[in-house]
Amino acid sequence: MLGLGTLLLSGCSFADWPRFGWPAAITPQGRAMQEFWSASAIAALAIGVVVWGLMFWAFIVYRKKKGGPVYPKQTKENLPLEIAYTVIPFVMVGVLFFFTVKTENYVLDRSANPDVEVSVTAFKWNWDFSYPGTRDPSTGQEVHTIGTSEEVPILVVPVNKNIEYTLQSKDVIHSFWTIDFLFKRDVFPDPGANQTENKFQNTIEYAGAFVGRCAELCGTYHSQMNFEVRAVPEDVYQAYIATRQTVNPATGLSYTTADALTKVGQEISSCGELCAPLATSTYPFTTNREAKSASEPLAQAGGN
Repeated sequence: MLGLGTLLLSGCSFADWPRFGWPAAITPQGRAMQEFWSASAIAALAIGVVVWGLMFWAFIVYRKKKGGPVYPKQTKENLPLEIAYTVIPFVMVGVLFFFTVKTENYVLDRSANPDVEVSVTAFKWNWDFSYPGTRDPSTGQEVHTIGTSEEVPILVVPVNKNIEYTLQSKDVIHSFWTIDFLFKRDVFPDPGANQTENKFQNTIEYAGAFVGRCAELCGTYHSQMNFEVRAVPEDVYQAYIATRQTVNPATGLSYTTADALTKVGQEISSCGELCAPLATSTYPFTTNREAKSASEPLAQAGGN
């Protein structure tokens, strides 16, 4: 009740409430989940205070007193009270269910016309990112970024644009988890035949490099399936996509992810670390199964 009164008097929104351990969100979808989490936590605390108050009130008022009867007054039933403590929990569960569904529907909602579309293909044990509607001059196919054991794949996307991710697997079940999205989705082979939802959308509100993992045990090198989502300003994104669709005169082949980011960084000086040619939020893990120590950051190849 105190938190509710403070909220109403201050004119704040649910986003201003304490997060109670919930990570900071970088998407509207993540913020909606945080608001639901905060509101649920405060409601639970308020209910807890009422329950604790009633418990201690009963402890004090009905404690055994000196000179009192051996047994307290016995009552058979209290129908209004029994109805109340049956109905009230049902109402609370109903309210919680309503806001759960409302938040979930918002998080999973998809626009018919997203601003950007990307395809995410998982395989043992790495990732392949591609951009529908683009053309790689070397292959005649879509622009791809394919991860290797020596180089972490980078998925470059623009900020403040509605992005649709289409997921599929080439082999076993994986899971696409960008930690800062506060959201993950399993990646199935042949999602149509498996009747699984393989698309989701979000809008990244902050530029930065965000680490991603496979969150589904998928075999020997599952723990090494890391990737990076690089959210950049719109002009940087457009320059990057345009560069990936041209030939690098130094190699005679199309620009790789690393080369394209380097070139864009030279052209747009404000890009800074966002145009780093290699992943900055994570690094390749050793594939040596006989290694006796943890993986350490090593120089990446820079060729995907």
